[in-house]
Amino acid sequence: MTSPVPSVAKAFAILRILADSDALSLSDIGRLVGVSPSSCLNLLKTLVGEGAIERDARTKLYRLTPAWQTADALRQNRTRQLVDRAQPAMARFAQTHETAVGLWRIASRDRMQLVAHAQSDAGMRLALADDQRQPLGAGAAGRAIAAAQAIGEIELARRFAPVRWQSALTFAAYAEQVADAAARGFGLDRGHAHRGVHTAAAAITGVAPGFCLTASFVVGSRPDDALDDIGGALAELGKQLAAA
Repeated sequence: MTSPVPSVAKAFAILRILADSDALSLSDIGRLVGVSPSSCLNLLKTLVGEGAIERDARTKLYRLTPAWQTADALRQNRTRQLVDRAQPAMARFAQTHETAVGLWRIASRDRMQLVAHAQSDAGMRLALADDQRQPLGAGAAGRAIAAAQAIGEIELARRFAPVRWQSALTFAAYAEQVADAAARGFGLDRGHAHRGVHTAAAAITGVAPGFCLTASFVVGSRPDDALDDIGGALAELGKQLAAA
């Protein structure tokens, strides 16, 4: 799979952000997209030159040109908008907590899909594969999503049934962990989904079709009690992204 061109991806991120706002300053756009002021200025000048955005000489704010304001695709792509907001924060989280961070989207009633990820530069680290899918009930994410949705036991059992756990896990234990996730605001998986890997997850509510953040590390690379702290921090990040 060909890797995306960063400058092109950032340019489209700017267009989507401006589609969701009346007008923004250079510094606001740079902060939201996660680029330096100089890089942001170059991108903005290019978009102005192409006729996609315009700069108000009096306020120095940028906005879409009238022709681009009618591009409904820019406004309707909620997944991309969330990814644009999340990626800089996910990169910082990965570095701070030395974890592999993922953003998962609910793709159907049975599956979730990875839509963005970040990793630290720690000596022992995990890496997530692009666009991977997994059962909706799987891992820490499955627990966090089920808790956030407050689903009943029948639906919980349906989601649990197709999951292949690398370390044995009973449905009774799984249900207890979902209840714990509902109480704490984040779900945990201690090596059941992937042996030797601990993962925390926090659902992002209020953004359709439903998303979940995960943070994983190799067992032994961090103290065991670090997982609870990571879960709490991840839940706070999820709230910030949902409110943005």
